[in-house]
Amino acid sequence: MQRSILWRRITVLHLHQNMRLNTHIEEEANFARWQLEVGHGGHTDDSSNITLPPHFHCAENTLDSLLDAIYPNVHMPGNSDQYFSERIILSTMNKTVNELNETVLERFPGVAQTFYSIDFIPNSEQLGEGDPLLNYPVEYLNQINCATLPLAKLELKIGCPVMVLKNLDAANGVCNGSRGILTRYSNRVLEIRLLTGEHAGETVFIPRVANQPGEDENAFKFTRRQFPIRVCFSMTINKSQGQSVKFVGLDLRSPVFTHGQFYVAVSRVTSVRNIKAIWPEALEEAKTQNVVYREVLLD
Repeated sequence: MQRSILWRRITVLHLHQNMRLNTHIEEEANFARWQLEVGHGGHTDDSSNITLPPHFHCAENTLDSLLDAIYPNVHMPGNSDQYFSERIILSTMNKTVNELNETVLERFPGVAQTFYSIDFIPNSEQLGEGDPLLNYPVEYLNQINCATLPLAKLELKIGCPVMVLKNLDAANGVCNGSRGILTRYSNRVLEIRLLTGEHAGETVFIPRVANQPGEDENAFKFTRRQFPIRVCFSMTINKSQGQSVKFVGLDLRSPVFTHGQFYVAVSRVTSVRNIKAIWPEALEEAKTQNVVYREVLLD
């Protein structure tokens, strides 16, 4: 961007106030300053490793300890909407996020209901004999997992938090990234109470719809007819951009891999004392990657 011929016509606006943290408190102000320095590659060695501050540590460097810190008493019925709207665990990859959601859902009270998708290649009957798309069985299509697609095997429980994956009704808050609580279900429609935004507390309905992966997510086009939601005890760091959450857990057993990803993760929380993390057990120290390409940063 800075090398573009348009750069001389661009006005650079600088943001100076952290709107998530109460910077009038010295501890929070220091954390806000640390976040900015991390975003610019500070506190990071030549191998792109950064040491996690002591207040990031859980009682133990284990997944169970992280879950206990972020979702205490999740196995008890009757947790409020606020309980779920204030908590999230962030990880780097969709595969890990799915595993985390499955683990917490097992702890969550209630009986699981499974919804299976219908996966197919559009207009397959028009494909000629020998077309390579005819070689993909339904079982293979079911295994494809993309960020924008719901799972082929979707397990839900009444009362669990979910995230909408598609813009269905933006005027009423049913957008890609909207979080809610599952209140009722049937084979054709889900009833959800929205958790956040100006429509928080309102009830909306999610139908089964046709979903397709993005152009850069899969080598070929196919359709998955499924409810466009995922369980949302956890989400990817990329998906969390723009959100502010009171309690944030970081599963860094798989380190970040893109510019600024670690900064995004540590800056979702609203208080220095409400962020916890775990890192690979093989590491003796509490360290993780902080990928920053300094050449893209402004002076």
